[in-house]
Amino acid sequence: MRAKAPKTIVLIHGLWMTPRSWENWAAYCTSRGYRVLAPAYPGLEVEIGVLRDDPSPIQALTLPGIVAHFEHIVRELNNPPILIGHSFGGLLVQILLDRGLGAAGVAIASVPADGVLLVPPAQIRSVLPALSNPANRHQVVPLSATQFHYAFTNTLSAEKSAAVYGRYHIPAPASLVWGSILANPTPGCGDSYVNFANNDRAPLLFIAGGADHIMPASVNKSNAEHYRVSSALTEYKEFPGRSHYTVGEKGWEAVADYALTWADQALAASGLRGAGDGTTDEPRPSTART
Repeated sequence: MRAKAPKTIVLIHGLWMTPRSWENWAAYCTSRGYRVLAPAYPGLEVEIGVLRDDPSPIQALTLPGIVAHFEHIVRELNNPPILIGHSFGGLLVQILLDRGLGAAGVAIASVPADGVLLVPPAQIRSVLPALSNPANRHQVVPLSATQFHYAFTNTLSAEKSAAVYGRYHIPAPASLVWGSILANPTPGCGDSYVNFANNDRAPLLFIAGGADHIMPASVNKSNAEHYRVSSALTEYKEFPGRSHYTVGEKGWEAVADYALTWADQALAASGLRGAGDGTTDEPRPSTART
């Protein structure tokens, strides 16, 4: 029996952000004929203002808990979806694909999986608020507007960065920032482990921004190169001059168009097609927020 093509895209946000950061992409993907889910991390299904006033749900987050949350959402769908993740969401896409979930995956400005050892100076400076004080390891750590401008929106003016900060920023759990850095020296032992040699996973695209500070292009390229030991399709695309906020800064449409076009082509190569082929896909009811 021929497998059905995916009709759903699951957008997975990163740290210091909420699903609101996908608002432009959600509309764009919908216009391309897809059903779009943009779930929050578990416990974060509330308005940004509530999380800023009471960040205790953020503090309770763990990587295994977040992965289990998204795994449940994906398994509730009738057909494997396209998974698109930004930053920490890119790491989640890698983990989910390694578990056999998803028809294709796109990791944008991705946090690296376990075993990627490259840590450029700009990356250290970007995550320093979470790493500078070991006592913060089990706390939530916000970024100041200045820190956010350096880490996320360094290609924007201070005024435009402040607007992005005001609309999207929330604190992040320092434990996840520590974990993503400290897991690297001990590959195969951390929660962010993936089997780079997995030949059975779905196609995976890495998208990097050439001006990204917090997840530099060199880190994304190194992460992609770790998958060379697998026969599964892995590709890398770099957009010069784009920051970590590449999903929202001017010109985001070109990034979104590349991601969806690549996914459509990868699916077609495997005998599937995306939303535009006219077939039907009725997912089972899901509790995911859009």
